[in-house]
Amino acid sequence: MIEFVLLGFADIPQFHWFLFGVFLVIYLIILLGNGIIILITKVDATLQTPMYFFLSIFSFLEICYVSVTLPRMLMDIWTQKGKISVFTCATQMCFFLMLAGTECFLLAVMAYDRYVAICNPLHYPLVMNPKVCVQLVVASWISGAPVQIGNTYQIFSLPFCGSNQINHFFCDIPPLLKLACGDIFYNEMMVYILAVLFLTLPFMLILGFYTRIISNILKLPSKTGQTKAFSTCSSHIIVVLLFYGSAAVTYLKPKSNQYEGIDKLLSLFYTILTPMFNPMVYSLRNKDVRKAIRKFLHKLSAL
Repeated sequence: MIEFVLLGFADIPQFHWFLFGVFLVIYLIILLGNGIIILITKVDATLQTPMYFFLSIFSFLEICYVSVTLPRMLMDIWTQKGKISVFTCATQMCFFLMLAGTECFLLAVMAYDRYVAICNPLHYPLVMNPKVCVQLVVASWISGAPVQIGNTYQIFSLPFCGSNQINHFFCDIPPLLKLACGDIFYNEMMVYILAVLFLTLPFMLILGFYTRIISNILKLPSKTGQTKAFSTCSSHIIVVLLFYGSAAVTYLKPKSNQYEGIDKLLSLFYTILTPMFNPMVYSLRNKDVRKAIRKFLHKLSAL
């Protein structure tokens, strides 16, 4: 096997120009939305806090994450070919898995930041000092890299002796395992173990942090204080549910050929739609971000 063919949306060729236009607009929205968040968190003095530092890193991660899959998908829709070499496919999968793992850990770090801010506000400047913030971000970026490189290597060490057509729009583990020959039980077990490690464990940490956060918020004497505390967490909770919900169903459900169309739809959620919604969720539900954007646009129009 020297190359694969990404089928993508080849089953609906009559819509390929429409799909190209839609996904191109989505990609531009992701670049623009996340780029604006990165910019305003750097130039606005009121956003120089750990919370917005993590948000800017998260926005940068989203740009990298979506750029691994979406430009290639746009090219495949445009050319209607979908051919991809084994090396390119392995490279795409490896970077996708590393960035997805980073996103899982970074979402947990952001939940920890909110936990410290709400449950230990007096110690917050000391606990979340700049050095600690940088260390947490670096740990999120590098912690999963060796594991995912090894995972990619063992997937592409399998013999692919049947069809070379991948019924997906990028090189992902579940559709590739369906093309492998021989006994792949060990590989499937590794996928489940890594899914538990990178999805379930960070999610349980996030759940634990928010259980403590909600408990502390409900103890606040004023409704205004409760509302303000909930508003700082609600955006992050929405992003977590969107990302973890769709990713967990894809990687933790039993292997089946019956729901391939649903698998592709779920993959669209955690690879494309979630990165598009993130800037909207954080800007529309966050008063400080809205204010910073208005201030930035006002300065831009005055030039």
